[in-house]
Parts: sequence; C-alpha cells; structure tokens
Amino acid sequence: MVRKPTLLLAAGAIGAAFVLGAAQLPSVFAQAQPGLWEISGAPGAKTPLRQCFGDLAMLARYEHRTSSCTARVVRDSPTSADVDYTCGGSDFGHSQIDLLTPRSLRISTQGISGGLPFNYVLQARRVDDCPKSAAFQRH
Repeated sequence: MVRKPTLLLAAGAIGAAFVLGAAQLPSVFAQAQPGLWEISGAPGAKTPLRQCFGDLAMLARYEHRTSSCTARVVRDSPTSADVDYTCGGSDFGHSQIDLLTPRSLRISTQGISGGLPFNYVLQARRVDDCPKSAAFQRH
C-alpha cells in the first residue's frame, strides 16, 4: 500500500516535467534577447516596424500576437525551429524560425487568420532595449 502513493507521486512528477518541457521556448529564442525589434516584411507595412517584445515566443505567432494561442514546438535545433499554434475560433498557424545571428531572425509563417489565409516571411532584427515608457506596449 505504501508503494502506490509513491508510484503515483513519481508518475505525477514525470507528467509535470513533460508538460513543462513542452512549454519551453525553441532553442533559437534562447540565443536571442527580448527588447526592441525591427520587423520587415509585415503585411501592409511599407517600412520596417519597431516593436518591443518581452516574450520572444510572440515572434513565432506574429500574425496572432495579440490573441491567446497555444503553441507546440514540432522541431527544434539551435539554429532553427518549427512551431504550430492554434488560437480561438478557426485561427491557427505554422512558423519556421531561423536564427541568422543572435540579433537577427527570419520567420516564415502561414495559416488562417480571421477566416483568411496568410503566408509571409519576416526579417526580425533586435535594435535596442525597450524604452522605459514602452513597458505597456511589450508583447
């Protein structure tokens, strides 16, 4: 009888470790830093956009960065990762993130947003720390 609680406790710890491991960031983001990023290639933008990112995982789901989504890393290496994610309704996406340098990423993304397909490539370049006054704008 004493063994059953111990086994259940061990199984619970293994399950918790699996869930936490699945929620980890792809390795490419471990080499980059949050901060002010310049984004080129965003749909509808004629010039690069500058945006503060406190959570670099938002770059993997740039199209849905203001939505609540769940993501799953499907391939991970130190220089490249693939992320699938789903959001509310029928919105979803797939992104491939390539680390060019610790301050430069290429993000190829596609999926469905607002019932319409999207497919584009972003160039993201870290340019600075976020300004103190931009704390409320961080994504």
